Amino acid sequence: MATWNVNSAKQRMPRLLSWLDQRQPDVVCLQETKLADDAFRALLGDELAGRGYAVALHGEPRWNGVAILSRAGLDDVTGGFAGEPGFPGPEARAVAATCGGIRVYSLYVPNGRQPDSDHYRYKLAWLAALRDAVRAENPAEAGVLVCGDMNIAPADADVFDPAAFIGQTHVTPPERAALTSLEATGLHDVVRMRWPDKRVFSYWDYRAGMFHTDRGMRIDLILASDPVAPRVRAAWVDREARKGTGPSDHAPVIVDLDDAPDGDIGPVVPPPSARSAGPARARLPQAPGSQ
Repeated sequence: MATWNVNSAKQRMPRLLSWLDQRQPDVVCLQETKLADDAFRALLGDELAGRGYAVALHGEPRWNGVAILSRAGLDDVTGGFAGEPGFPGPEARAVAATCGGIRVYSLYVPNGRQPDSDHYRYKLAWLAALRDAVRAENPAEAGVLVCGDMNIAPADADVFDPAAFIGQTHVTPPERAALTSLEATGLHDVVRMRWPDKRVFSYWDYRAGMFHTDRGMRIDLILASDPVAPRVRAAWVDREARKGTGPSDHAPVIVDLDDAPDGDIGPVVPPPSARSAGPARARLPQAPGSQ
């Protein structure tokens, strides 16, 4: 299975379809589709059906939007979750479905914008409600995968230079504590579990050559429940999908359960670009991550 913030399904449609044909994932969680449900179906419904995918959608025009594509069954679809706050009204940031006996969440966590802003407080409230909703799934005993653009780098090792992020969202103690609280329901960060000491990023800003100098962040996560985590045979970031013309600023995260048809080929394949030759103490081109 895989998770990918495509940063506009309409703009990335050719890349998405080509990637599906190449990687052949059974379940895909998409974020930031930026399409209402009817528009998504009109754009991609036939193409996805022809590839064997059923689709669960929770979208809105212009912003946000999440989806689950599944060739492993798609049951009990829910958009949003109990107690989910809005900003000020509901936003299309979460969809869940049962795929092959596993409860799968596709999430687009609020960005937070600036620490202590209204949007930052909304982010923390949203994460607290999510934690409660996931806990109700009993991940200590049931099959659950929580996937998506979490807009949080779990630790300093998940950003290219911690000093560059001082005063920014995505790395503050309350955000990281909220993520830790979510994982404490019985979830495991499977990429970091598989690659505990590796330099692994999933997001690189479009500007200032961030991708080409490998100045990124790891904010796209797949969290597996206690019964699912031992089934992981491969976990990696498909960095190739971030290359070329018109990519998303995120790369897909891929996890194979039970067997690994691609092999366990590592978190940054092909090998990462060279690091910046000089000190990395550069100002960020913008607040990190997507809105």
